[in-house]
Amino acid sequence: MKRKYNEIIDSRRDDIVAMLRELIAFKSVKGEPSEGKPFGEGVHLAYMYMLEKGRSDGFEISDVDGFGGHIEWSGMELDEGGEVISLADETLGIPVHLDVVPEGSDEWSHAPFGAEIEDGKIYGRGAADNKDAVAAVYSAIKALKDSGYVPKKNVRVILGLDEETGWIGMKKYLEATDAPDLGFVPDADFPAINGEKGIIDFELAKKLSKSNEKGISLRSVSGGNAPNMVPDRARAVVMDESDSGYEAVKEKIAAFREATGYKVYGKGVGKAFEISALGKSAHGAYPEAGLNAISILLEFLDGIGIANESVRDFLSFYRDRIGFDTDGARMGIGFSDEPSGKLTFNVGMIGMDSEAVILTVNARYPVTMLEERVYEAMSPLIHEYDLGIVKCDSKPPIYFPEDDPFIETLMDVYRENTGDTRSRPLVIGGGTYARAVPNAVAFGPQFPGESGRIHQADEYAVEDNLLKITHIYADAIYRLTGGV
Repeated sequence: MKRKYNEIIDSRRDDIVAMLRELIAFKSVKGEPSEGKPFGEGVHLAYMYMLEKGRSDGFEISDVDGFGGHIEWSGMELDEGGEVISLADETLGIPVHLDVVPEGSDEWSHAPFGAEIEDGKIYGRGAADNKDAVAAVYSAIKALKDSGYVPKKNVRVILGLDEETGWIGMKKYLEATDAPDLGFVPDADFPAINGEKGIIDFELAKKLSKSNEKGISLRSVSGGNAPNMVPDRARAVVMDESDSGYEAVKEKIAAFREATGYKVYGKGVGKAFEISALGKSAHGAYPEAGLNAISILLEFLDGIGIANESVRDFLSFYRDRIGFDTDGARMGIGFSDEPSGKLTFNVGMIGMDSEAVILTVNARYPVTMLEERVYEAMSPLIHEYDLGIVKCDSKPPIYFPEDDPFIETLMDVYRENTGDTRSRPLVIGGGTYARAVPNAVAFGPQFPGESGRIHQADEYAVEDNLLKITHIYADAIYRLTGGV
């Protein structure tokens, strides 16, 4: 059924696209903090843009010292004559995030923050994660408000600023503000997300011994930008005191490329030799969609005979227990359950020097499990290989049955707008702000079978989909705040 706000949304297609392009243009990657800008200049500029837009359009705004805030549309109860009986007691929260992961690879064919349009797609970092949802949700509440609709609940668009890097902003925001009563988070997939796997970030560390062996020594290894990204590049620096000109290493690089098809390259850097590996980036929730550059590099290094027993032991551990696995099976944590499927395991970063090596791992475990079970299962291997483990971050799983009324409402809205009656609610590996807000689930904006190349080069949003998700979010807000 077409409602007035739907007609308004259709008339504002160009405005919605323009808003998304303006948001993409902000390089809102977490940067150096400064007074009032805890996540850096780029994130702060995107945040100020949204607060000012909300203020100028007549919404109430709130800012918690630059750590996060919201744009709120106050709800109220009306009598039959349209007079206000009371202000709304309940609040529907819609958390979004304005920060983005680094642009990463230089394999973009469109400027990462240029918001270029080609063949109906809007390109740029954040186009599909999460700025398309920001533009759609904001445009939805603006159209609802301009249509004359009066919600029976407050509608609050919560602006997260470090969703990709730690959630400190959301924590401080919720400490300073009453949490909403329920909510949906437009930062995943359609039709609706009724569960999210548990997430843990941890470090595996190993001390390295000095060696008197002659030959190729490994001076450093680095790679990756964030735990929740499959790294698309990694780099090692080696030294050889012999006067070989690294010819043997160059030959092994060529042979490795020929045998595996992996992109590994080498070049002299002063008296040292730099080896680089290129993979394919992907979201850490779906590591099987990428190709881990750290795993490529360590496989190569394992085969060239590094002159240090403790380094060789570490490389053997990586080869035997991790390699290119994305399910943690060889680490003893190959768990799965019926609602959510297999655990996922992603080595997101590596840092190595002459004294130690540290791997940063992002793992996502089934919704029916507890975090401690994962650590307990890894414990024997940690001891066997003389590793240290540091627990860095964790987010417990969430799960709603498919027949929960809230899930059913969201599914109804999705089906009415798409005609898709076959898709069922999903459990995902992604971690959204649904974990931070009570009674919340993720809902869109990616349609089945579409990825938007999230966390990859040439990330994009589809213009037609942007309009469609605006309609879906407007209908969901209408239904969840008293509209019939």
